[in-house]
Amino acid sequence: MSTPTIAIVGRPNVGKSAIFNRMVGRRIAIVHDQPGVTRDRLCAPVRITDYSALVVDTGGIGSTLDDGFASAVAREADIALNAADYIMFVCDCRDHLTPIDRAIAAQLHKSPVPVLLVLNKADNEKQELNLGEFTELGFTDYVFTSAAHGRGFQQLAGKLNAALKSLGATPTEAEMAPDATPEEEADREEVTADAPIKVAIVGRPNAGKSSLINAILNDKRTIVSDVAGTTRDAIDIPYTRGDKGFVLIDTAGMRPRSKRDTSVEVFSAMRSEKAIRRADICLLVIDMSAGVTQQDRRIGSIIAKECKPCIIVINKFDLYCPDAPMSARKEAIKEHVKENLFFLDYAPIAIVSAAQGAGLTHIFKAIERVQAGARTMPGTGELNRLLQRAMEMNPPGQSRTLHKRLKLFYATTALNEKYTTIPVPTYVLFVNDKRLLADSYAQYLRNAIRSRINGGDGIPIVLSPRSRVRETK
Repeated sequence: MSTPTIAIVGRPNVGKSAIFNRMVGRRIAIVHDQPGVTRDRLCAPVRITDYSALVVDTGGIGSTLDDGFASAVAREADIALNAADYIMFVCDCRDHLTPIDRAIAAQLHKSPVPVLLVLNKADNEKQELNLGEFTELGFTDYVFTSAAHGRGFQQLAGKLNAALKSLGATPTEAEMAPDATPEEEADREEVTADAPIKVAIVGRPNAGKSSLINAILNDKRTIVSDVAGTTRDAIDIPYTRGDKGFVLIDTAGMRPRSKRDTSVEVFSAMRSEKAIRRADICLLVIDMSAGVTQQDRRIGSIIAKECKPCIIVINKFDLYCPDAPMSARKEAIKEHVKENLFFLDYAPIAIVSAAQGAGLTHIFKAIERVQAGARTMPGTGELNRLLQRAMEMNPPGQSRTLHKRLKLFYATTALNEKYTTIPVPTYVLFVNDKRLLADSYAQYLRNAIRSRINGGDGIPIVLSPRSRVRETK
């Protein structure tokens, strides 16, 4: 059978996301005391069991949230329940039963899917004395846990193993390296020839990131709203297009630091930045009805700093000067982007309208070109001739502080294909003193390399100067 799915359900703020994080061995879901933090369905492989399974974290069911997302969250939870093979119903054992708990239990009893009652926040044995009250819910299979302290997770794993075995799940084979944490192992998983491309979709709030994913999937997979900050976690969504696999990473909109008014929003921004680091390629989504903003430039600078392959996705193109000729609109957009995102000069532009589902093929054709171009680089001999010629045509100036000029002895390339499907070449320059390589001259050398690369759009030119200065005792 296919890999079984375990759904975690319950009212807000009972610890579902903390349990999810424990089960997958990574801090994927944001854990916070504020009800309603988890809004979309988060899905990841379970790492605490002896059998392969996926676990789905859902938004809290049955509570009226102050930001108007209650119905959307409930709908997401219903979708997860309908697709689940096993359900973990989480309650807070420190609280008394609530009408919401009883309503959820009544709904679950109508489902043929087996249910495990998880009484969370049992930080010590005394809190297990509250079991009597929860027997009213009518579930005979239960376990006490404390996601905050890891208590009871061995017993939980045992319960899950028994359930997964009865469902015909496949035993897990590979184990993680003993010296690696689950998060480190997951983030640095070696790629294979058929590994999916991890695509981080980033941008400021309300740029249309979730709408873009929904248009790609042709499904209401993520909650879409005009309210800024709807997506709060970095959500990994498997996607297949033709014979190629992708993981679409939907991220929270990143507002300026001065405008992040809650700790949840700070955590969301941190997750988005981490999504950029672990992605193979980034799609920077720009709301063209507003143009490139200062925050777009900040996010773009993070992508550039992390030396990530990138495609600039111009969204809401239909709202940009709709009465002007098409060619003139496209030319104006390219000039505007080039002027404001000059540090992402290597990134190609894809013009789309997520709301209308237009232009999506341009994105995937661009990704294909970027992946092919990642391995298009000059050989060692050609690279050295290219750089020496560039330096002869425009010699470096003399440093005012060090009183000497940059000299290039030798150049070579390094390409790490172990952990990414779109490797970025590093051009290693052996020079007399790397302090002599000024930023402006480094950009000149990057331009010289790029001018000789056939393709390579979307790939940054990374220079790594190494000094050959004699050490003084």
